Amino acid sequence: MRTADGGARAAAPPRARGADGGSPMGSERVEMRKRQVCAAQGPAASAPGPRGVGNRGPNACCFCWCCCCSCSCLTVRNQEEQRLRSASYELRTEDLPICEESPGPSLEEASAWAQSFDKLMLTPAGRNAFREFLRTEFSEENMLFWMACEELKKEANKTMIEEKARIIYEDYVSILSPKEVSLDSRVRETINRSMAEPSPHIFDDAQLQIYTLMHRDSYPRFMNSALYKDLLRSLSEKAVEA
Repeated sequence: MRTADGGARAAAPPRARGADGGSPMGSERVEMRKRQVCAAQGPAASAPGPRGVGNRGPNACCFCWCCCCSCSCLTVRNQEEQRLRSASYELRTEDLPICEESPGPSLEEASAWAQSFDKLMLTPAGRNAFREFLRTEFSEENMLFWMACEELKKEANKTMIEEKARIIYEDYVSILSPKEVSLDSRVRETINRSMAEPSPHIFDDAQLQIYTLMHRDSYPRFMNSALYKDLLRSLSEKAVEA
C-alpha cells in the first residue's frame, strides 16, 4: 500500500485470530477465562453445604454420628435396655423354690386372710396364694427372702448357718443381685458387719422390714385383687355343691 505522497507504507501485521478464525486472541482469552470461572463455580454451587462436624446430617443427634431423623442409635440403645430388663426378669424367676406343700385352703381359712396379714402369713396356703399374687407384681423376692430367713432360724449346724446366710445375702441383700430386696442403709450395714460370723438371726431386722413392707404395700392390693376374689368365689361354689 502506498501513501498519498506516493511512498510505500509498511503493511500492518495481521491481528491474531482464534483457532476458529473468528474472534481475536484477546477476546478468546477472556472467553476462556469466563468458562474456567464458571466451571470452577459450578460444582461448588451444586455441592451440598457443610453439615457440621464430621459431615453429620441436619438431623443427627448430639450423642452420636448417625444422620437419620429418628436417631437410630437411641433406638438401638432402647432395644438393648429392653433386652437387659427381660434377661434380668428371667434371672429373677428361674430356679425359684416351688410353693410350699399344703392342702388347698377352705372357705373359712381363705376368708380369715382378710382379717389380718398375720393370719394370711400364718398358713402355707395363705403364703402360697399371696406369693402367687406377688409374682404378678414382680415382687416375689420379698416372700422368698422372708421364707429363707424362717428356714435359717431353724438351723443349728454352724457350717450350714454360714452357708445359708451367705446364700441369702448373695440372693437378696447384695446390690448386685437381680432379686435384691429393699432395705435401708442401717439394716444393710448391720448385716455386713455380722457376715463374718453369721447367726441364725442375722437377718431378723431385715426380715421384719420386708414383712412390714408386704403388709403395708402389697397386702391391701391382694385383698382387692381378682386372684383373691376368684379364689373365694371358687371355694364358695365348692361349698354349695358339697
